[in-house]
Amino acid sequence: MTTIYGIKNCDTMKKARAWLDGKGIAYDFHDYKMAGIERGRLEGWARQVGWETLLNRAGTTFRKLPAEDKEGLTERKAIALMIAQPSMIKRPVLEAGGKLLVGFKPDQYETLA
Repeated sequence: MTTIYGIKNCDTMKKARAWLDGKGIAYDFHDYKMAGIERGRLEGWARQVGWETLLNRAGTTFRKLPAEDKEGLTERKAIALMIAQPSMIKRPVLEAGGKLLVGFKPDQYETLA
């Protein structure tokens, strides 16, 4: 089963979902801004790809954080931030057939088709 995690109105999410739809790949969509995200799932993703890959430092939510929240980041602190504000999770996160892809790159998605 394929599940794509992200935020409904994100432009990158729209591109990824359109790509999946265009290839006829069935998927479940989990909007983590609406439904939240489980600590265990985030920790599992961090083990697979690293918390640095998951944390969206370029996004507005992260940039607006107070300096003390951004400094001295550790995995534990980053996961707590992402749970509190899921829009800080890089988008999309795609789970498919044991693979975990973070961000949308069509050439990486081709490995699913």
